[in-house]
This record gives sequence, structure tokens and C-alpha cells, in this order.
Amino acid sequence: MDFCAIDFETATFDRNSACELGICVVQNSEIVETKTWLIKPPSFPYFSQRNIDVHGILPQDVKDAPTFEDIWYEVEEMMYGTLMIAHNASFDASVLRGCLDYYGIFTPKLDYLCSIQLAKKSWNYLPKYGLKPLAEYHQIKFNHHRAGDDAEVCAKISLLAFEKLFLTSNEEISEYMKAKIKKL
Repeated sequence: MDFCAIDFETATFDRNSACELGICVVQNSEIVETKTWLIKPPSFPYFSQRNIDVHGILPQDVKDAPTFEDIWYEVEEMMYGTLMIAHNASFDASVLRGCLDYYGIFTPKLDYLCSIQLAKKSWNYLPKYGLKPLAEYHQIKFNHHRAGDDAEVCAKISLLAFEKLFLTSNEEISEYMKAKIKKL
């Protein structure tokens, strides 16, 4: 089973305002790499206070950071040919699309799946399906709302869900989650 879990943090409510990106790469059902980039968003130096209150990333943290365009080649290499999973995937997919559109970068053909949908199928008795409650349920400690940590927890929860659902390959995921898999 191969996939990448991703997470974005944003500077503003604009979908092109990624200020941090985390990717966790899973190959053969094992986490092989997690990488995080701070990103200088187009809105720099403006950050919404509400967003800062969520993730704690400040404008001075990204003043010397690369732009999304600068890191895209490396990001695309890590994601190439795999299923993308994100917790609340519609948000992360829209940020990815917003950044690609802003920089005029061709949108790759990529299938994505929301780990919330996966968790609801796996643990349909839980009261909440946010990343933090799911991590607590599975006794996974992490620094919430930091992109690398969130991506890695998303990957761990997805692996646990696949195990619970007896899904052992990308083909089985595609078949079982067919109605929930979207195209970027």
C-alpha cells in the first residue's frame, strides 16, 4: 500500500496562502519519510490573526522561506503516482489547487481521499472524527496544527483504518472507497 498524507497550514483565508506544508510518504504500508516546509505565502507579510491563533506560525517565521513555487518540484516528486490522503481533504486539496493556480503550475492527475471518511467507516461508534480526538483514541501524541505532525498522524490513522477494514492494497482501497475518492 502506497500513499502520501499531506497537511497545509494557511496564513489567511485565501486558498493560495499556504505557510506550511507537511507530507508523510507511506510505501508498502510503512512510513518512510515525513517532510515539512515553511512557505512564504503571496500575502506576506500579512497573516490573519485567526490563522496564527490556530497554528502559531508568524510572518517572521517565513520571511526567508521559499515560496510554494520554489518547493513544488520536490513536493511533486514525493507525491508522484500515489494516492493523496488528508484529514478534511477538501480543504487541503483546495489549498493545493489554489497554490498551483496562483503560480500557474499545471495541476497533476492525482486521486485523493479524506481520512475522516476512512475513520467513519472504521470506527463508526466514535463521537468525534477530528484529527486530535482520533489521535487521542489511538494514543498518538503530536503537535497539532503543525503540518508535518498532522500529516504523519493522518498517515498513522489511515494505516490503522486500512488494517481495521482489512484493506491491504491500493486496488482494494480504490474499490472499497470508490465513492469517496476524488480527483484533484
